[in-house]
Amino acid sequence: MKNIVVIGGGAAGMMAAVAACGQGDRVVLLEKNEKPGKKLFITGKGRCNVTNSCETDELFAQVMEHAKFLYSAIYGFDNQAVMRFFEKEGCPLKIERGQRVFPVSDHSSDIIRALESAMKRAGVQLRLGCEARKINLCALAPDGENSQDGPRKKMRQTAQVQSVELFDRSGGRTSAGGRETLPADRIIIATGGISYVLTGSTGDGYRFAERCGHTVTPRSPALVPFTVREEWCRALQGLSLRNVRVSVTADGKTVYSDFGEMLFTHYGVSGPLILSASSHYVHKLCGKSVRDRDVKLLIDLKPALTAEQLDKRILREFEEHKNKQFQNAVSSLFPAKLLSVMPMLAGIDPDKKVHDITREERERFAAVIKCMELTITGLRNYDEAVITKGGVAVGEINPSTMESKLVKGLYFAGEVLDVDALTGGFNLQIAWSTGHLAGESAAKED
Repeated sequence: MKNIVVIGGGAAGMMAAVAACGQGDRVVLLEKNEKPGKKLFITGKGRCNVTNSCETDELFAQVMEHAKFLYSAIYGFDNQAVMRFFEKEGCPLKIERGQRVFPVSDHSSDIIRALESAMKRAGVQLRLGCEARKINLCALAPDGENSQDGPRKKMRQTAQVQSVELFDRSGGRTSAGGRETLPADRIIIATGGISYVLTGSTGDGYRFAERCGHTVTPRSPALVPFTVREEWCRALQGLSLRNVRVSVTADGKTVYSDFGEMLFTHYGVSGPLILSASSHYVHKLCGKSVRDRDVKLLIDLKPALTAEQLDKRILREFEEHKNKQFQNAVSSLFPAKLLSVMPMLAGIDPDKKVHDITREERERFAAVIKCMELTITGLRNYDEAVITKGGVAVGEINPSTMESKLVKGLYFAGEVLDVDALTGGFNLQIAWSTGHLAGESAAKED
């Protein structure tokens, strides 16, 4: 019987713990918080977008980098398998717009409850208030230094896991000062990234990985709101726009363009379109900060209309309200909050009578509707980022098992890896799939 220790009680860690119990091994899950799934609890605004029911090819298309690394994990435990898992655990699911999957109850706590139930039934020893401090290794015997990927790869395992040093805050242990050393034949690191720090995602996994000889790629917030320069944007705080097209350009080159929903905030912009745009941007940033580039956000308020169709629409409004003030004449075109901003952006006196509006002014007005421009000045911080871009370099992980190519018995799963995807349940799918594969692989005999 092996001792398998899972570090991190989030989505990937809990799934890994359940999967690792298949061979009757002793599985211990260490979670430093007072309860598991703290970040999972707040995902999807508390509803938990469990996965996405799209075809597998589309799922891979939503992964920003290293999609091929996930082939074994996702094909081994895909979105349909995830849905069956939770349904079997007594948590019915539903599919909404964009093929997003949620619990029928709209409560993320039901997803966590299902995982806790599965762990209890499988025999996982869940230890809350236990913080892993250090992973101890021992040298691997020379005859065990075998490449995991055949003669083409030079990377070899030169050490193996031995134990985990932890600190138990729960008060239920008799070890001196709460310190304890836990023997471990297998260790699965599923500590998450550094987004939503208050949930316990403080980068512990990156430190463990580096101390075990792994490379950790540069990290940045991803799926995160933008800050903008324009002061008038603050007047639109709370305004949600649907069915708009958003484009982001950097130094004149388009890095993202899509159609959907966005939100104005007191600092700039957010919402599904903006979060996706930010991930595309940080992946194409190439190490430069936003401040080093000319970054623009372009909003098409009427993407369903061509410039000619929009002009005809405006002319109809003008003809119908030719004796009204300009601001009042176009009230049917926009939400109320935009009515004070649009004339200013078009350089038109809002009190000017419609019959006095010149053709040039009308054309400027139409141009603003088709291309409302904002200057992006930066990204919000990790506290508002859905995920972390960057992490443990996947080239040092065996994609067929999630085991380290450097340290025998060391596995990684979830956001701690240098893999991330767009919104819509795809990042949680990565967590479920990599966690399941890591757990199953750790439980297998050598």
